[in-house]
Amino acid sequence: MRRVTIEPGGVFGPVHGHVGGPGVVYILQGTITDHREGVATDYGPGVGWPEDSSTVHWLENRGTTPAIEISVDIVRQG
Repeated sequence: MRRVTIEPGGVFGPVHGHVGGPGVVYILQGTITDHREGVATDYGPGVGWPEDSSTVHWLENRGTTPAIEISVDIVRQG
């Protein structure tokens, strides 16, 4: 689990996938735009999205305040 801050105008990229490491993201503050398959979706505080083996995306903060998310990745032990 990690806390990620994306500053205004910032991106979390490049385009990446989640094969072998599915997870879930939850937005604490601000708005994060999730880009996948040519579609941009905005998520604000209190909501989030799943990331599975078919997820290929990148994120950005189009807002004027820092966006903060909690990202939980599921990984195998050993």
